Amino acid sequence: MQIRLYNTMTRKVEDFKSITPNHVGIYNCGPTVYWDQHLGNMRTFFNSDMMKRMFLANGYTVNHVMNFTDVGHLTSDEDTGEDKMEKGAARENLSVWDVANKYIKSCLGDMDLLNIMRPTHTPRATDHIKEQIELIQKLEKLGYTYEIPNDGIYYDTSKLPDYGKLGGQNLSELRGGARIENNNKRNITDFALWKFSPKDVKRQMEWDSPWGVGFPGWHLECSAMSMKYLGDHFDIHSGGQEHIKVHHTNEIAQSEPIVGAPWVHYWVHWAWLMLREGKMAKSSGSFFTVRGLIDKGYDPMAFRYLLLTGHYRQPMEFSFESLDAAAAGYKNMVRKVADLMAVDDKAPVNQDLYNEWHDKILTPISDNLKTSETLAAVQDLLKSADINPATKLSLVNFIDDLLGLQLMDRANKLRAAESETAPADVQKLADARADAKKNRDFATADELRAKIDAAGWRVMDIPGGFKLVKKG
Repeated sequence: MQIRLYNTMTRKVEDFKSITPNHVGIYNCGPTVYWDQHLGNMRTFFNSDMMKRMFLANGYTVNHVMNFTDVGHLTSDEDTGEDKMEKGAARENLSVWDVANKYIKSCLGDMDLLNIMRPTHTPRATDHIKEQIELIQKLEKLGYTYEIPNDGIYYDTSKLPDYGKLGGQNLSELRGGARIENNNKRNITDFALWKFSPKDVKRQMEWDSPWGVGFPGWHLECSAMSMKYLGDHFDIHSGGQEHIKVHHTNEIAQSEPIVGAPWVHYWVHWAWLMLREGKMAKSSGSFFTVRGLIDKGYDPMAFRYLLLTGHYRQPMEFSFESLDAAAAGYKNMVRKVADLMAVDDKAPVNQDLYNEWHDKILTPISDNLKTSETLAAVQDLLKSADINPATKLSLVNFIDDLLGLQLMDRANKLRAAESETAPADVQKLADARADAKKNRDFATADELRAKIDAAGWRVMDIPGGFKLVKKG
């Protein structure tokens, strides 16, 4: 099946052609691990996951790299301000190394909760200082660097005629960096490759280098690590849309003089998850986490379902109203799958129907990741009266691999909960509630429902009575 993706570099949807047939190399910018990842960050990782699952469903092998930034990301993208990792360590009264370990574990845990597949490689910047120094040395030999005393080694963007091509910027529009205080930057867009440690402050993370003790600039790690794990030229580089005009532009600038152009064949960028007040961001304190949703009683798959209803190139507004609607839609799908499992039908899988619906489901997501259209096709499949249960269930296994919704898992849990017999004390409460309702004593009925709920069971009114379901 032909795969199509929007390429930020060419500003159009293109047919995808991999460098190596039936194999795709993907690098996506991972988190700076100084804090928990919010739902906006998770949308980025989710979109990368959906792209990966789409390639796998189309028969590709995938080498997927996502970095962890644990040094060098300053609070300003313009090479000024405090290192975010040092800031996180001060906030939590921990070492920088402990902060990094804590939030790498947190990030991976949240990815697991959302059923986001682990990348093939998750390299840390601090484990690749050698590769970053070597990259600077290559740029130095090519004449792309200069030193600002007591500050660092900088990249001279004037040496690259097409600097800014990814974002389509004119030189006057570029915001690569505010001039440092002593005005020694040659160009406003120049950026740090290596920052010197302050002479009056002992950093927790610093290394010897040919230029002095210090630490790498933020942009450097992604070039060095992507080349190590994917080679000098690879298929796809992805990340949040905020990276286009600075981070990814600077990655291109420091990579293509060394390996040649194009360094990356397709650039794919993910739009933000928004709140009504604006972008979800740690700096403003306005954000929610996956574990926060679980604490509020939501299944993480409801959030995954919600993300599938949008398109990766369009901003998406998060609200609990939209999450409630997604939760209802997801539960409805799980209910239908559970009902399919309960049907006593010996008819085998109809291979022709399977192939037809397989392609109906895979085609939209292969065409620039139109996940909402694929989701609609899944809903049509589950509603259809013309497909036997075995064929539907076989397709649900494929759907779970493609969309990661864990429908079979949740349906099995639902069936198990519904088949479990309630303890005698809970049954007694439910019988008393039924009597109270019959006598129109609704206040007592509500009190008894609350007691049943507290005991870990849910009472559901059905025609002719009620049934008790163990809460999952």
